[in-house]
Amino acid sequence: MERDHHDCRPGLRDGLWEGAVEDALRQYRAFLRQPGRYLDLCFPASPHPGSSLVDVAYARDVLEEALRSLSRPSRAELGRVLAPLDSELFRRTLPDPYAHRHAEPGSAWWHRRLYDGEYRW
Repeated sequence: MERDHHDCRPGLRDGLWEGAVEDALRQYRAFLRQPGRYLDLCFPASPHPGSSLVDVAYARDVLEEALRSLSRPSRAELGRVLAPLDSELFRRTLPDPYAHRHAEPGSAWWHRRLYDGEYRW
């Protein structure tokens, strides 16, 4: 059975947990440290918020939520940290040609990248 990457991650509507930004940044960096030219996003093994960060798109959602809630100086600082990570994520992941089937309309670009086991060019 094919899994949709929105099936197994908790919503951010519940808010950020203590240490969420640190956890999400750690997972984002760990994901990008993997070897290989291209990386596939992967699904979390459990619905617990911490394990959901295995899905780097969810980790990036957490960081986006943090950006929205921070003061202007803190938002700028986090934005400077995220810019090179986002660039690397974009460069090392491939677009999902079927994102229109499962990504929510208006969802961020990181939800439109290939997941492990999906169509590979």
